[in-house]
Amino acid sequence: MGKKKETISLIDTFSEFNELKNIDKATLISVLEESFRNVISKTSGTDENYDIIINPDKGDLEIWRNRTIVEDNELEDPNLQITLSEAQKIDNDFEVGEEVTDEVSLEHFGRRTILNLRQTLASKILELEKDNLYNKYKEKVGEIVSGEVYQIWKKELLLLDDEHNELILPKTEQIPSDFFRKGEHARAVVARVENKNNNPRIILSRTSPVFLERLFEQEIPEIADGLITIKGIARIPGERAKVAVEAYDDRIDPVGACVGMKGFRIHGIVRELRNENIDVINFTNNTTLFIQRALSPARINSITLKEEEHRAEVFLNPEEVSLAIGKGGANIKLASMLTGYNIEVFRDIDEVDEEDIYLDEFRDEIDGWVIDQLKKIGCSTAKNVLATSRDRLIREADLEEDTVDEVLAILRYEFEDEEEESTIEADQDNELPQEEEESTIEADQDNELPDVEEEGEPDPVEEEVPEMESPEGETEEPEGEAEEPDEEVEKDKA
Repeated sequence: MGKKKETISLIDTFSEFNELKNIDKATLISVLEESFRNVISKTSGTDENYDIIINPDKGDLEIWRNRTIVEDNELEDPNLQITLSEAQKIDNDFEVGEEVTDEVSLEHFGRRTILNLRQTLASKILELEKDNLYNKYKEKVGEIVSGEVYQIWKKELLLLDDEHNELILPKTEQIPSDFFRKGEHARAVVARVENKNNNPRIILSRTSPVFLERLFEQEIPEIADGLITIKGIARIPGERAKVAVEAYDDRIDPVGACVGMKGFRIHGIVRELRNENIDVINFTNNTTLFIQRALSPARINSITLKEEEHRAEVFLNPEEVSLAIGKGGANIKLASMLTGYNIEVFRDIDEVDEEDIYLDEFRDEIDGWVIDQLKKIGCSTAKNVLATSRDRLIREADLEEDTVDEVLAILRYEFEDEEEESTIEADQDNELPQEEEESTIEADQDNELPDVEEEGEPDPVEEEVPEMESPEGETEEPEGEAEEPDEEVEKDKA
């Protein structure tokens, strides 16, 4: 009776396992049958004459053995043969040469064998479940899944899906402003599935461009229906993204369809991405026009393409450079990622400063990668760099403070040397030989004439009018009305 209960318990265990882990019945039956046949082969030498019937839904297990009837004194292999007397105990009509089928209980194999069988089955079904999990999520790579936050660790989150499978969301695959509490639901895209030592790990991502693409497919019906196609995506997670879209029907405005009236359609995506700014642009096969659109809102004057180097030189007015580069260099970085071209920004000025020097001429003193970083933010000449603040060079060019200080020192030293040389040349030009200077002085002295001869007559001497003292002792100048009576007196005397 104890053996019967153990048998039922053995089968019921795997019936529950089947329901929880969603393992298909055919696979489960195959694993169970294989395990039992291995036990039979070890105990009986062969399993070819055994039939195993398994019903995992009901927990039924039956083992039937087929043996040939032989004379009582001719029995050689009890596993393959049965004596006539034993066969007739089952049915009196049996004769020598016929086959007898009888049921074998688990008691026949012994308690230790049954326990080993149970452990073997548990191990095999666990492996089967892992393989099933791996294959299931391997087909879901690139799809959005949702899970409940079960555990929060420093470097990753542990999520559980609807079937209680474990999903991993690493910190590196989270948006910088992501914040989850235990019990909340999080959405992410299946980035990859690892299977080290037959231990599958499902890695999720919220920073992948594929996550943004799948969100567009869920929120924009025209994309889901295939009327609008996403041609490219570039992201700086949590900050900014650029999405290039194209419509096969000219009557459809792809940008307007994605944004929606007053941004209604795209707002849901922005909220999911923690207020990430999303620029939707119209795709075109015209590379120059595509680069121009990718650099919006900056207005481009001209673009020179270097197809062999996959590089684009963009010329803008000085006031447009900051717009093209964007905050922290985000706009130009995303445009380069989206178009596939290494974009360099140049200030488009009418008058060329002959004293300015291109940064490429400093490659012997400054590392090439540093010059390339400076070019990306629109500093293609030495004076461009010197005119840019130190903080901006560190922030937008993504350079270390020591590197920026070294570059500035090299460029300043170059212009200081040029100023000293120009000053010396100017002084030399102004210096005259001593003899020439003396002869010049003598010539000037000969040409000088007395002031009297040049002027002819001496200047008339103005008479000084005597000052009159007021009764109070203060000096007053005589007024014009007081002079008239004096003139009349002089006439009378005459």
